Amino acid sequence: MRAVVIGGTGSMGQAVARDLLKQGLFERVVIGDIRVDEDLLHEKLRADSRVSLEKIDLYDLDRVVKLIRGAGVVVNCAGPFYKTAIPVVKAALKAKVNYVDICDDYEATEMLLSSTELDEKAKDSNIVILTGMGSDPGTNNLLVKWYAQKLDSVEDIYLYWVVSIAEISGAAMDHSLHMMLGKVPQYMNGKLERIEGGEGEETLLFLPPLGECVVRFVGHPQPLTIPKYIPGVRNVVIKGGLIPKWVDEYLVKQKEMGFLQEEEVSFREVRIKPYDFTLIMWNNMQKAKDLGPAASGLKVVVRGRKGSSVVEFTADIVGRMAPGTGLPAAIAAGMLVRGLIKERGILPPEGCIDPKEFLREFIKRGARIHERIVELRTLDSNVL
Repeated sequence: MRAVVIGGTGSMGQAVARDLLKQGLFERVVIGDIRVDEDLLHEKLRADSRVSLEKIDLYDLDRVVKLIRGAGVVVNCAGPFYKTAIPVVKAALKAKVNYVDICDDYEATEMLLSSTELDEKAKDSNIVILTGMGSDPGTNNLLVKWYAQKLDSVEDIYLYWVVSIAEISGAAMDHSLHMMLGKVPQYMNGKLERIEGGEGEETLLFLPPLGECVVRFVGHPQPLTIPKYIPGVRNVVIKGGLIPKWVDEYLVKQKEMGFLQEEEVSFREVRIKPYDFTLIMWNNMQKAKDLGPAASGLKVVVRGRKGSSVVEFTADIVGRMAPGTGLPAAIAAGMLVRGLIKERGILPPEGCIDPKEFLREFIKRGARIHERIVELRTLDSNVL
């Protein structure tokens, strides 16, 4: 059986490819990318006879279909996903191949989940289009589902993450700027709201070596997906941020000054987008600054009722971003091939994956999840 990893020469794509090889389910792993320099690949991938590198433009539908047709699964790691998710999904549907991505842009998720036509095509072809199967979204969605299954009802879900600037560049940097733009979805008091990205500053404590970090409202998909699968939930709020602190401060100032706007402006008789200029600047700025620890963090808080008590679960994870994002996608791809995902259509992780099975595989690969359980109060039956 063959697996295809689109955007596979990037750090997350290579993490996916290496894990797929270790699973022993695939006779061949094809790495498709616009960049085909073998020197970009980890030495273990270069040395493995099961790996091949293919040049691919993901906007060339026919070429992508030809590459993935007949594969057991295609894993899309080519971001930013507000630009790339839909083209590869359409190719997967045309080729009738199971699809997994690490999409963290809510716009793409919103388009996919609102398309009855694409969902019906997936179901008619007996395939899964699994979107958002990275770290955030992905692992934290399944932690939410895991804790929700332990409660009689869920009231509040708070998702937080921080990523070190030392771990991002290129498409990841594009997403990091884009997620702060405009009104982003948050599920508040039982309904979907649109909140200005970059607002709602909080300082939270993450696991060492991260410590105290600033997070803000960001545009990620979970407020769109989780309420569909956790009935009665009141709040699904997501905040994230980039570290060290100087990165957050720069981004806030750049947004205030218009450097993140995507509308063209005139500069010396040339039309430019401030956003594009800022993106280039960020990719160069990293070379001259303190980048902080090469680690990123995830925090999940789920609060609800169990019997007569209100219980709060908190899970914290810290680690490198590439494996933390790539491994969940590879695990899901393996679960698909092993027949452990029964649902069909366009789905988020919480809509089709058994969290117990996923977390077992995730921990088996070395993940460490620090858990805290607190009984906040005992409910008085006389006032219920």
